[in-house]
This record gives sequence, C-alpha cells and structure tokens, in this order.
Amino acid sequence: MNAFSAPYAQPLAGRMPAFEAPRRDIAGVAVAALTRDQALALIERALDQKRHLRLAYCNAHLANVAATDPALRSMLASFLILPDGIGVDVASQILYGAHFPANLNGTDFTPALLAARHEPLRVMLLGGKPGVAERAAERLQVEYPRHDFAVLEHGYFSPEEEPALLAKLEQARPDLLLVAFGNPRQERWIAEKLSARHCSVAAGIGAFFDFLAGEVARAPLWVRRLRMEWLYRLWLEPGRLWRRYVVGNPIFLLRVLRQRLSGRNGA
Repeated sequence: MNAFSAPYAQPLAGRMPAFEAPRRDIAGVAVAALTRDQALALIERALDQKRHLRLAYCNAHLANVAATDPALRSMLASFLILPDGIGVDVASQILYGAHFPANLNGTDFTPALLAARHEPLRVMLLGGKPGVAERAAERLQVEYPRHDFAVLEHGYFSPEEEPALLAKLEQARPDLLLVAFGNPRQERWIAEKLSARHCSVAAGIGAFFDFLAGEVARAPLWVRRLRMEWLYRLWLEPGRLWRRYVVGNPIFLLRVLRQRLSGRNGA
C-alpha cells in the first residue's frame, strides 16, 4: 500500500517512515508539515532508493479546484504535497493554530533540491511553450553543472504524440522529472500517466520554467519576503489571474472557515 494512502499519516516514534510525513487537512488536501531540510531528506531518500514519488505544491488555487473535484482529491492522496504560499499558511493557523514549518513553493524549493543533491542527477523537463524548457534547461545546466538536464517536450503535444513521449521517458527514466503544465493539469497527468517505469521523482512545478527563461518576471525579493508574490503576479497578469486571486482567495478562506466550524481539523 502506498505510504500516502493513510489520509494523515504521522511519523512513528519520532522517526519518519519512507515517504510518510505529518500532514494537515487544508480544505480537503493533505499538506505535509515539514521543514525544508525534512522535505529535502525525504525526497533524497526517494532518489537514493529509485522509488517513485509524486510531488506537488498546494496553494489556495489548487485547494479550490480539488474542493469541487473528487477525482482530483483522490489523485492528490498519492502525492507528497508541500505548502505553497501565504494562503495555505493562514489556513493552517486557522485550523491548527500553527504556521507550516516552511513555505515550500516549487520555484524556490526545486533549486534548493538541486543545490542540496551532491550526487549527479539526470533531470528531464516537460512543459511550457515551445523553446521555454530549452532555455530553462540551459540556465539550470550553468547553475548546477554536476547534474544533467534534458528536455523531453514542450507542453503543447497532441494526444497522438503522447505514447511516443511516454515511451521516450520510460527509456530514459530520469531521476527527476519536472512537469510544467500548471495545476491541476500537471498533477492529473502525473497521476494518470506516470509510474515507477518513467522516473523516480515526478514534480509538478507550475511556472518555474517561465521564470527561468525570462518569460515571466519574478517578484522582487522584498515582495517575496513579505509573502505577497501573488499580488505582484496579479499586477503583471490581471487578465489571466484575477479570477484565481480576486475571486479564488475569498472562496478559499470561506472553505477554511467552514472546515474550522465543522471541526474537521486537528486543532
């Protein structure tokens, strides 16, 4: 049985079993409560053992989508899900009376994983507009030369092209596959299409390639430290993101408050 089939597994006797983590129910999504070092150690264990691990990052948007999609919630139960952003942290405070130990968004955590891993990794990139993954891979290769980066495909392949893409991935079987389709499409694809035959760790990383390739500007460091990067992105792309943030954030907060009032939390 998958270690994450138990809804909110806790570490046993102070020791974390393979691929298990203490988790908090955030609007129906089981989000791991880990420090950055604990999360890195858990993923490195999967890499060392060449075991298949699905990795996702939960923000308010993913929680909102999952709240109305039982199939997606079921898929997410097989992932290690890390907390991304101020929204889920506020939810944790409301529901559990405590912050998450760390904000582990994919844009910052992925470089941390690559920097922390001393043994060479074979990393494949999948997703983004044509040419974006190639530019992202070039930058990653410069910054982390001990690892090997290769592009599998952009994110606009057709259904007819998918079998050949999966066969190529199975033949390469990288240590780490970075999937940039945006959520929840990337999480669905990882859950439905991938297995241990294809890679060790499969991570849905959203706009990470766009940031690396310069397609989208990252918020200044001081904005990120204030945990207001979502507001900066809304300012940059209001037409695309207004519904996610202006409408979605209040809906997420209402869901969390209903959960608190119903007593469906660990507080």
